[in-house]
Amino acid sequence: MNKNQEEIELLKDQTFTTKRATVEQLERILFDPIKVLDHGFVRVIDYMGDDGAIVQAARVSYGKGTKVLSQDKGLINYLMRHHHTTPFEMCEIKLHIKLPIFIARQWIRHRTANVNEYSARYSILDKEFYLPNPENIAVQSKINNQGRGNTLDTQKAQRVLDILREDALKCYDTYMDLLNLDEETGEVKDPNKDGIARELARMNLTLNYYTQWYWKIDLNNLLHFLRLRADSHAQYEIREYANAILGIVEKWVPCAYEAFINYRKDAVNLSKTGVAALQSMLRGEKISQETSGMSKREWDELIQIFPYKHSE
Repeated sequence: MNKNQEEIELLKDQTFTTKRATVEQLERILFDPIKVLDHGFVRVIDYMGDDGAIVQAARVSYGKGTKVLSQDKGLINYLMRHHHTTPFEMCEIKLHIKLPIFIARQWIRHRTANVNEYSARYSILDKEFYLPNPENIAVQSKINNQGRGNTLDTQKAQRVLDILREDALKCYDTYMDLLNLDEETGEVKDPNKDGIARELARMNLTLNYYTQWYWKIDLNNLLHFLRLRADSHAQYEIREYANAILGIVEKWVPCAYEAFINYRKDAVNLSKTGVAALQSMLRGEKISQETSGMSKREWDELIQIFPYKHSE
């Protein structure tokens, strides 16, 4: 058991009596790692607030909300539907996340959180790196500069995995050699030789090595993160983390989660021209991309959601 895990086990053994709101479902999984990818995880370290805190903030009251749950749910639905976001900011959660470096660099674009990352300037990175499953290895998409196209056949995918594994292992060997440390024991390898600074040695490692951080964020900004990263168009790896966090949110604030799924994640956003085009369709009028005033891409997205074929 490493030092980090020992600290987590000590935290799990502690029990506190509190007057603040707690969520039984979340308390059950507190500190437990939720596995993501091959070596990654997400775990809840701490949280503040619940569905009731959202209702209280909206009403600026100190009570437990209404006695009728449906009324509280109705209010949360209203807030979500009309983009009244500040009541959701009253809830916060702190997560411990282990993730590949290349996903962390994408993740950090969400600048509305507090982050403290494991520092390879002070500590030695573990020999853990991400290798995708063969079914997730694909060629570059020809229509989306940010995405993947068709998956590779088994033989080609295995060749890619071999290259990634060989490069990562070789880089770690070089990393430890630069530090002048024995890979097995972590002790100085050659007493007559100085290792270079950790802050320099780390630059040799590949981006699929794992890093860790504590990530604290309020519910409103967390839901914005999830709307983007749990979307089917998001990169597979970060989407896996988003889906794990979605499960946490469902346990933490079930009413807000349900409203989010209904009014954000699985909802449809239409432009003014999109609404006009849909109204024309409902009236039975003939309309095409050329006459709609919409770009081809927006039109294709609209037709994918609302299949339309004009009957003469």
